Formats: sequence, C-alpha cells, structure tokens
Amino acid sequence: MLSTVHEEPAPLPEHVCYVIAADTVEVGRSQAWLEALYRLFEIACAALALLLAGPIMLFVALWVRLDSRGPILFTQQRVARSRIVTAAELPTSTRLHLWGADATDAQRLLLPTTFRFVKFRTMRQDAKDCFPQLYRYRYPDRQAFLTDRFKRENDPRVTRAGHWLRRLTLDELPNFWCVLTGDMRLVGPRPELPELLCNYAPQEMAKFAVKPGITGFAQIRGRGHLSFRDTLKYDLEYVAQRSVWLDLHILFVTLWLVVARRGAF
Repeated sequence: MLSTVHEEPAPLPEHVCYVIAADTVEVGRSQAWLEALYRLFEIACAALALLLAGPIMLFVALWVRLDSRGPILFTQQRVARSRIVTAAELPTSTRLHLWGADATDAQRLLLPTTFRFVKFRTMRQDAKDCFPQLYRYRYPDRQAFLTDRFKRENDPRVTRAGHWLRRLTLDELPNFWCVLTGDMRLVGPRPELPELLCNYAPQEMAKFAVKPGITGFAQIRGRGHLSFRDTLKYDLEYVAQRSVWLDLHILFVTLWLVVARRGAF
C-alpha cells in the first residue's frame, strides 16, 4: 500500500545546494481565485484517477512482483519546488562558494528542496550494481550534459514488465498520490534527480520555482526523445508562461499522446 505519511521536503545536501536570486525569476500566474479552483480540480482528478485505476494498479502490482525480484514500488528523493530563503539562512560554506562577497544576508534566494517520489518499479533491483556507468550523473563538460537524454530506448536495466508499463505509462499512476499530498501538480516540469543539479547553469535553476508535475511542456513536445537541452528549454518556457489555461491545454494534449504512446519507453 502507498504510505499516507506526508514528509516535509528536506533541504538538499550542502554539496548540491545550488541557488538563484528570487527576484530574477519570472513565474507565470493566474488570478488567485482561479488558482484555488484549479487546485480543487487537481485534487478531484488525482483522487478519481487513483479510485478508477485501483483495479489496474492491483494488477500492475502483481505483475511487477511476479516478473522480477524487488519491491513493487520505486521511491526516490527528487527535487521539489524551491523555497524562498535569505542568504543568511544558507550554510556559510555554501553561501560563500556560490555568491562570494556580493551576497548580502537579506538577499532572497530560491533554495531547492526534495520530496519522496513514488512510481511502480520498472528496473531490475540490482541495476545500479550491474550498470554503474549509467549512474554517473556528473558530466565531463556542459555540452555532454545538454546533448544527452535521461531515458534510453532498449535500456538494459528495464524489466520485461517495466518495458510495457513504460510504453503504456502505467508506471506513473502512483504519481497521483504525490499530487494529493501537494508535492506535485498535474502539470509542471518532471521531478529532477538532485544528483543532476551540479550540471545546471545558474539561470536554469528557475525551473524549480514551480512544483514538478506528472506532465508538462516537455512531455507534449517529445518526452523521452528530447535531449536535456530541449527539455530545459521547454521547462523554462513553462515556468515563465504558466497559467491555469496553459495547464489545461497541456493536460488535454497529454491524454491524446498517452493513447498514441508517443515518446514513451
């Protein structure tokens, strides 16, 4: 069963504590009453999805259990929406390393935090031991990072059941629980791995000024086929243009793409 315990987002470890000045980030917003109404819509959609997909999730859980060794659910710390802090609240070593003498104690910064992400397991339990080269998240140079893709077709770590769950997007059904708890939205940038933040340029940290989502701009523009460069471009466009109406448009397109199984692997 999915845990009903909601954990408070934890600060990232100091060595991956990258920040950006809050006043340099523009986030698109709708009117307050529309945002509140949309949040109720999100809660209703997430609850209904979990209720209607209950029998499917039970089948998937059994399939994952019988197909390979390991837990049914995969949980992992992912980057949540940044919280606003002052420079004085950051660890001294972090503040000096990133901002030097120009940082004032009153400066408002966006500090990424993490949350517990959950989905159905689609990879081998021993994937990290068998394929350590696929878990090296620090790239030798900027270009290598931007041209790479996080997901790979014919990934050797993916199980037989995991292959079909990814193709049908059934592995993401537990994400709706994260929407209910408020850690995720229906629409937003997909949750990032904290280990990858060391490859981000300072201005790209604006991506984390909003909550991560089940789907987003990048997912309807190519999903798994996109490089990091293209994914970042679409995520940053979303942050700047975000609105309730844009979210509804992305949701509508996502439904069609899931049926067509485009970019899912």
